[in-house]
Formats: sequence, C-alpha cells, structure tokens
Amino acid sequence: MTAHALELKHIRKSWGAVQVIHGIDLQIEEGEFVVFVGPSGCGKSTLLRLIAGLDDPSSGDILLQDRRVNSVPASERGLSMVFQSYALYPHMTVRQNLSFGLENLRMAKEEIDRRVDDAATLLQIEMLLARRPGQLSGGQRQRVAIGRAIVREPQIFLFDEPLSNLDAELRLQMRVEIANLHAQLGNTMIYVTHDQVEAMTMANRIVVLRAGKIEQVGKPLELYNRPCNKFVAGFLGAPQMNFLSGNLAPDGTLTMDCGLKMPVRLGETLSAAEKCTLGLRPETIGVSLEGAGDMTVKVQNFEQLGAVTYIYTVFANGETLTVQLAQQIPLRRGQDIGVTFDPTRFHIFAGEGERALLLHGRADA
Repeated sequence: MTAHALELKHIRKSWGAVQVIHGIDLQIEEGEFVVFVGPSGCGKSTLLRLIAGLDDPSSGDILLQDRRVNSVPASERGLSMVFQSYALYPHMTVRQNLSFGLENLRMAKEEIDRRVDDAATLLQIEMLLARRPGQLSGGQRQRVAIGRAIVREPQIFLFDEPLSNLDAELRLQMRVEIANLHAQLGNTMIYVTHDQVEAMTMANRIVVLRAGKIEQVGKPLELYNRPCNKFVAGFLGAPQMNFLSGNLAPDGTLTMDCGLKMPVRLGETLSAAEKCTLGLRPETIGVSLEGAGDMTVKVQNFEQLGAVTYIYTVFANGETLTVQLAQQIPLRRGQDIGVTFDPTRFHIFAGEGERALLLHGRADA
C-alpha cells in the first residue's frame, strides 16, 4: 500500500486552557495541492505550523510517508515553508538569500549553485540574482521567498497566506504562477488562505475549517455544488450564496418568509415541520425586467462590469437577494423586477449544524 504524503491522526492543540485544534484527521496524497481555508481564527495557520514542526501538538500523531514525526525537528522533516512576510535578509543579494540555508547545511558549492540556478530559471528571476531585496518589487520578493523553499527540494511545500501582502493584480498573477509551479514540480503542496477565490482556483482539494474543526473536505466544485452545511455554502462562492428564511413541511412544502411557496422533492423524511434556510447561488437566478417570474423584488443597487452584471435587490419583507447575470441589461435603482428560481439548483439547510438536506432532482446531484 502506498504511503500518504501526510497523515494527521486525532490532532489536538491547546494553549493553556484554550483548545484551538479539536481532533483533526486528514490524509494528503503525493502530488496533491491541498488548500486549508476558513475565517480568521479557525486554526488553519496553527495546523500548518504543527505540520511544519514549528509547534508541537498537544495530542495525536503527524505522519510523513508513514513515519511519525512529532518529535522530529522542523529542519529534519523535509519540508519548506513560505510565509506571509517575505523574511528575506536585506543585506544579502538574491543569490545569497537563496543559498544561505543550503550553506548552513554544509552542502557542496557546486550543488548549491546548481539548485539556485535551477530555481532562478524556474521562477524567471535570473536577472535579479545580484540585487538586494530593497531593489525588488513585492512580486519579485515573493518569488525569491518561494525560490528559497524550492532550493531545499522538499517533500512538501507549505504556504502560509503568501499572497496577502500583494495588491489584487499581483495576487492574480502569483496565483497562476504558483499553480504552474505545482504542475512543473509535481510536489505535494499545502496552502493556507482565508481567500476562497484562491482556494477555488488553485486546489486539487479544499479543507474547510471552522473553530479548529474540519467542516468538509473535497474538490473545489464538489464543495461548491454540494456543501454539507450552510457554513461551507456561504464561505465558498463570490458573490456569496443568498440565504432566505422559511419553513419546510414534512410533505415537502416550502414556505418562505419573503412570500415564496413551492413544493420540494425531498430525498429524506422529515418527522415534523422544520425551520429552514433556502440557499440560492446568485448565478442561478433568472431576471425579467417586465416583472414576470416567481417573485418581484426591488433593485437597491447594481454593478455593471461589462461581461457580468451584479444586481442587489430586496424583498418586501426586507430580505435581500443578489443576482449575477452574464450579460448587460438596462437597470435603474428603485425599479421592480421579476426573479425566477431554478427548482433543480437550490439548497435547503435545516436542523443541527444547519446541514444540507438531501433533495431529489438536483442538477448537480
């Protein structure tokens, strides 16, 4: 049986009386690009530091290639970490920054030069090797920080929110570059971010964390199309999923506070009526300027971005609804428009943990 690149078994971490990681189990395979995502304080960076060996778990086991490494120092785990801050030595050139760690390992100069030159070529920073960090842009500094990880030729790359200090255009560029780097190197990569767009665009698998626990693990589109609960549904997707309050009867009649009423084909049996939340992705909602449709809403605001139009509307009861259209349409604030809901493209959340109920006839089922 092939060993997992990384396995976490019942990992817990406490700081004094405060428990921040609550019994996490996870397996990561060779060559995967896995993204830990979640809101601030969910434990994603703490979990990465435990894997790296920068902190020790309070209990549980960390296995690399089936080898327990709880007591193995960070420098001997065969991992390389890229931090949010570039942490470059300002008095050293780029070449010296890249080679410094290898020199400390007493590596032969010829091997150090080969690794530095290979990393510089891969990251297209050959022309920067003689410069110092103060002479580089933010994107160039981040490439050097990634290069410092590459020269160690690690089993696993660890990224802790590496793009947070970059502007929007550079973040997009570096997302593409890191994804290309993974495709070229083929190494296992674990990436921490609070940005769900980074998670959706870069990951083979996403691990969604909340309050030190794993909510759901899966491929990006699996989590987007079939979230296990309201938290995961709301965290993934931009604009965020719409949530409307209502009640669901055991016979499948859905009655919403906004006035919408429709039958639902449940794939499970309810013993009694339940308060529920209807989840609607903005791109699944149709619009009629003539007011035809399932409901009428009032346009509060809109954003016309050329290829995409975002419409921010409100029901008579005050609940809001965001619509995303892949087209341009004439709009004005305060006008009434009709909206139509696709009966095969919605979610219902109810019960403990606001879990997703099983539905028949879902387009993504």
